[in-house]
Amino acid sequence: MKQIDLGYVSELYREFAGELAAVGKQQRAYAEAMGSRMTPQLDDLEAEITYLLLRATRPAVVMELGTFHGWSTSWILSALRDNGEGQLHSFDIIDNVRRNVPDELAEGRWTFVQGDVKDTVDQVPADTAYLFVDAAHNSRFARWYLRDLFPRVPAGIPVSVHDVYHFRATLPLHEGRVVVRWLDAHRTPFFTPSRAKARATYDKLNALRDELGLAPVRGAGDNPMIFFRMPPAD
Repeated sequence: MKQIDLGYVSELYREFAGELAAVGKQQRAYAEAMGSRMTPQLDDLEAEITYLLLRATRPAVVMELGTFHGWSTSWILSALRDNGEGQLHSFDIIDNVRRNVPDELAEGRWTFVQGDVKDTVDQVPADTAYLFVDAAHNSRFARWYLRDLFPRVPAGIPVSVHDVYHFRATLPLHEGRVVVRWLDAHRTPFFTPSRAKARATYDKLNALRDELGLAPVRGAGDNPMIFFRMPPAD
C-alpha cells in the first residue's frame, strides 16, 4: 500500500498521462456545454489527482459526499469508466447532479442518494474503497463525519477532503481544522497540492503537467484538497 505523496502522485501522472489528457479534453467540453448549469468546484490538480488515485487503486465501490453540480461526480465516473469497473454512490441534499451528469457516464455505475447524509448514512456501502468528501465545511459537520461516517469504511482506503487549505493555515470553526487535528491525533500524514499550503509541491506538479503536455481544464486555482489513507478505527 503506497503512501500518497509527491513521488507517488508524480509516478501516476506519468503512467496515465495519455488517459488524463483525454479526460481533460472531455471535461473542458463538458463544462463548456453545461454553461451556467455547471460551476466546477475542483481545480485541475485536485481533480486530476482524484482521477489518478482512482485509476491506480481500481476501487470496486466509491462514496462521494457532496455533489453540487456534478463536476467531481463526472471526474470520478470517468475514472471508473476508464477502469472498466466500479460503482459510485453519491450523497447530497440537493439533486442538481441528476440533471447534469451525462448518461453515458452514469449508466450502470452510479447511484445517487438524496437527503441529509446523517439520515441516510446506513446506505453507505461497507465495502467503500475510496471516500471523497466535499460537503458542508463547518466544524460541526466535520466532527459528525469523523465520528459517524469514517468508522463505517475500511482502514487504508484513499480519502480526499476538499476546501481544507485555501490559506496556509486552516481556519477557526472550519472543517479543515477539525480534520487536520484528527489526522494528527491518529498520526496519519496527508498530501495536498494546495498553492497556499504547499507551494513547492504545487509548482512541481504544474511543471510536470507542462512537461507532459497537459492543457489546463478549468485553470490552476487554489487546489485546497487533502489526500490521505484512512487510519484504523479507534
